[in-house]
Amino acid sequence: MFPGAATPRDETPTPGRTAVGRPTAAEPVHRPVAAAADGEERVTEAALRPKDLDGFIGQVRVREQLDLVLRAARQRSATADHVLLSGAPGLGKTTLAMIIAAEMEAPLRITSGPAIQRPGDLAAVLSSLTGGEVLFLDEIHRMSRPAEEMLYLAMEDFRVDIVVGTGLDATAMSIELPPFTLVGATVRAGLLLPPLRDRFGFTAHMEFYDPAELERVIHRSARLLEVEVEPAGAAEIAGRSRGTPRIANRLLRRVRDYAEVTADGAVTRQIASAALGVYEVDGRGLDRLDRAVLHALLKLFGGGPVGLSTLAVAVGEEQETVEEVAEPFLVREGLLARTPRGRVAMPAAWAHFGLVPPPGSPRAAPPGHRNGNSGQDDPPGGRTGRTTSPAALRHRPPRR
Repeated sequence: MFPGAATPRDETPTPGRTAVGRPTAAEPVHRPVAAAADGEERVTEAALRPKDLDGFIGQVRVREQLDLVLRAARQRSATADHVLLSGAPGLGKTTLAMIIAAEMEAPLRITSGPAIQRPGDLAAVLSSLTGGEVLFLDEIHRMSRPAEEMLYLAMEDFRVDIVVGTGLDATAMSIELPPFTLVGATVRAGLLLPPLRDRFGFTAHMEFYDPAELERVIHRSARLLEVEVEPAGAAEIAGRSRGTPRIANRLLRRVRDYAEVTADGAVTRQIASAALGVYEVDGRGLDRLDRAVLHALLKLFGGGPVGLSTLAVAVGEEQETVEEVAEPFLVREGLLARTPRGRVAMPAAWAHFGLVPPPGSPRAAPPGHRNGNSGQDDPPGGRTGRTTSPAALRHRPPRR
């Protein structure tokens, strides 16, 4: 065994548990459009996953490129190049990893970045791989740096170097690995170090789906679930799914429940609209948290700018929840903007609630302004509190 390494085991997570066997946090019931899934919903979603590239809907460019990579590898009777998939949750990264293993007729090993915090953890996983096996590493950006550096050599030379013992008794060992294919998935590709990104032979960014593609996803899932969905009902669900197939499938199941309890089980536009109204998902896909953030920004702060911590307190949520759960969709929809001074409501937000912006209401930062600041509550004059106006610079005493 390797120092600090756990006993090698199957890293495939069971429903409702993470790859390291710890129970996952329950998804808040008031967010039916959340991207994560747990428990029974994971089992249902797994049953709805396509099993090959031909059955995979959307991501046309990624699917074509990946098909070429896999076909070429099969013709050479070689393992496929390492694959990096990036994009928002729920767009099909895990599904593509499973499809890669199926297309290559190879076993699939699943683990995650948070489960690999020491080089010994990674060495234990890699040394137990068989030839041609596909290793799916979810949330690869959350892997520890020492383990990430060990992964460089394993991806390039199929070898891991470890040190056994300590002090004068320490001995370096090199373990040869069978050829394997690493499929990494991340929602934050920018956090990966360039040496790791460069070792992937194929990288792909998953785009959000358009409504027509989501309608196809809904019709396919409805057939598998044996639910009767009219085209207008599928269009109603697709329009509120935030461009994400996982959310579309989840909303379909909630609408199915409503249709079976209150109607004859058929999903029409009226049934879909009424069901999603019960679950507080409006016509634009905004849920309770999204509307709470916009309501606080518009009604309490006059459209902003307002700092993230103040906005989080106003809606009774943690800063991370507002920043990572609600804001990405609101920014993408053009309802909210992040500026150096804080969060600002865009004209579309006022229009969505049927409100008229007050005279002189703030807008987004003007062109040329840096828009990458997180908008925290900063002291006057910036993060350092220094005044850097032209007048202050003119009256600054010369340096001796």
